[in-house]
Amino acid sequence: MNDFQQPESGAPDDQSRRVFISGAIAAGFALAVRPVAATTVEADGSGLLAGSVQIPVADGALLPAYRAAPEGAKGPLPTVIVVQEVFGVHEHIQAVCRRLAKSGYLAIAPELYFRQGDPRKFPDIDQLMKLVLSVPDAQVLADLDATTGWAARNGGDARRIAMTGFCWGGRIVWLYAARNPSLKAAVAWYGRLAGTASANTPKQPLDVAADIRVPVLGLYGGQDKGIPAESVAQMRAALKAAKAPAEIVVYPDAGHGFNADYRPSYNEAAARDGWQKMLAWFRQNGV
Repeated sequence: MNDFQQPESGAPDDQSRRVFISGAIAAGFALAVRPVAATTVEADGSGLLAGSVQIPVADGALLPAYRAAPEGAKGPLPTVIVVQEVFGVHEHIQAVCRRLAKSGYLAIAPELYFRQGDPRKFPDIDQLMKLVLSVPDAQVLADLDATTGWAARNGGDARRIAMTGFCWGGRIVWLYAARNPSLKAAVAWYGRLAGTASANTPKQPLDVAADIRVPVLGLYGGQDKGIPAESVAQMRAALKAAKAPAEIVVYPDAGHGFNADYRPSYNEAAARDGWQKMLAWFRQNGV
């Protein structure tokens, strides 16, 4: 298991939970809970307008987000909503936004746990797990509605909005693609596909595959111990049966978190190829 994702086969018992925690630590908890810097890919802020913004949401709160865009660019710009890893909108996710901005996009990463807490302030893995599990999908999806609306009013092109997300965020990308058919394209990086329903997570990507009409590209690692090959095969079959405009690419030698260049899981070949495939997917679908 990786990044606090519950095993896809169901809820863990005490023993599997201990294994789960150990795996999460190995996957990068110690690095992710403190400020990190991209170690491999250049992602500085030169030539960019980058920093924090606040997005009004349905309950009257202000959703914090990180925004990056080409400095001085005349909009409206093609837009990418970036959905965080389980560890929040830390430096790596901010670097993803800056990389997208350097490719000409307005990129926005909302802090989707903000009502429950800041994951970067949790020094204990059990506390962070409780935080993550307390966040309802319904809240997340509604906040993403607000984020797409904000983007369209603040320099983004409402007709050219895409989404990408990593790990926890990869799962959310599949769910949001089923919710919002106005997205032009989406790319889900190693997001969980199956699992036991709960009050906060009533559906998984496999449950909504038939509702997906947005072009979605899924990027997965063949060595991912938290996302079995069987669930990837099931998702492919469900998408094919639904005639969804989606594809899944599996990198045989990559594990979970292979794009996270600050973690031991980083796989340079898979990360670079996945990034290029993502940009190509956006372009071919008009973003």
